[in-house]
Amino acid sequence: QVQLVESGGGLVQAGGSLSLSCTASGNIISFNIMGWYRQAPGKQRELVADMTNGGIIKYADYAKGRFTISRDNAKNMVFLQMNSLKPEDTAVYYCNLVNRLQTRLNYWGQGTQVTVSS
Repeated sequence: QVQLVESGGGLVQAGGSLSLSCTASGNIISFNIMGWYRQAPGKQRELVADMTNGGIIKYADYAKGRFTISRDNAKNMVFLQMNSLKPEDTAVYYCNLVNRLQTRLNYWGQGTQVTVSS
């Protein structure tokens, strides 16, 4: 089993920045993808960005140029730096880890609220 714990988030004005962190613990295989998803009220959960253990990164179009994902593989951590935040970025942000050898092994954090005021 794998546990994911997020930190960061909060309330920020439009144009501001926030940083999220996620620490994974438990039975972690190093060959994995760690990333961030978000879910706004009444909407489906969507990818923000993810990153393989080898450093391949994928961003949602809305995140390109504003958000930066990074990892510390030794510490099983993933980070999301969010700049130039907009009110439409308001959502619960979830950390995710997928085992690349067994993709059904897909884990989620509890989520952290990000609220961007206009």
